[in-house]
Amino acid sequence: MRIINRNKDKQTFERSSYASAFKQLSGAAIFVASVTLVGCGAPHIKGQDNVATTTADILRTADGKPDLSGIWQTLSTADWDLEPHQARKDAPPGLGVVVGNVIPYQPWALEQKKKNFDNRAELDPRRKYVMPGIPRANYTPEPFQIFQSDKQLTFIYEFGQTVRTIHANDTKHPEGHIDWWIGDSRGHWEGDTLVVDVTHFNDQTWFDRSGNFHSDALHVVERYKPIGPDHIQYEAVIEDPKVFTKPWTISLTLYRHKEKDFQLLENYGFTFDYEKFYP
Repeated sequence: MRIINRNKDKQTFERSSYASAFKQLSGAAIFVASVTLVGCGAPHIKGQDNVATTTADILRTADGKPDLSGIWQTLSTADWDLEPHQARKDAPPGLGVVVGNVIPYQPWALEQKKKNFDNRAELDPRRKYVMPGIPRANYTPEPFQIFQSDKQLTFIYEFGQTVRTIHANDTKHPEGHIDWWIGDSRGHWEGDTLVVDVTHFNDQTWFDRSGNFHSDALHVVERYKPIGPDHIQYEAVIEDPKVFTKPWTISLTLYRHKEKDFQLLENYGFTFDYEKFYP
């Protein structure tokens, strides 16, 4: 796998013998990762094959559906950059979560993405602590909690105190186009997988801190598949004909928190610079 560095950030690791040794070790690590990922398409987490996947291992509700209730969090670097990326001052390195590694931008949109990246410190909507949008809300570094009933699921995100309802009662999206920060979510079960269709977005959110963006034509189909009692394989197919040449997919793992007394905390970050962003 070739680590993609569209933004050409320069690393400054040549200042000491330690840095030189680190560079050699990093090269070896990248080579090993490349061998591991050949032919996989989607990012592969070492050890994932050892996760229990039999239906007997999945926690279930009274009606037999997988029980997704609990507090979940990703360990990936997706919020910094969905694509494979090297370390930089404002981001740790990551193998990426995009199936196929590259987001299929239209030419004009790729240029806009580059501009976003160059000005990310000022332009990333996350800095205003607005609702992060879907799918980004599911892979911010902060945890989120799922409450599940037979007719709906409620997601509460620590970041921005966002509350999201997934209607699972066979209802349809409202008609017309509605500009919502987290869209309108309608879910159904396909076996043990929760499939959620999300539409009615505005164009004010990004996918990550690297400037990957979308328009108000965004359409997302999410899949939440339990792969053990405390793991969910999360996938999202992303479609936006105004920005991308074709649909593309992200894939990552969500982990259920098991610590005693673990809970979401208040995170009203928008109050830190309120007067600056909301004069």
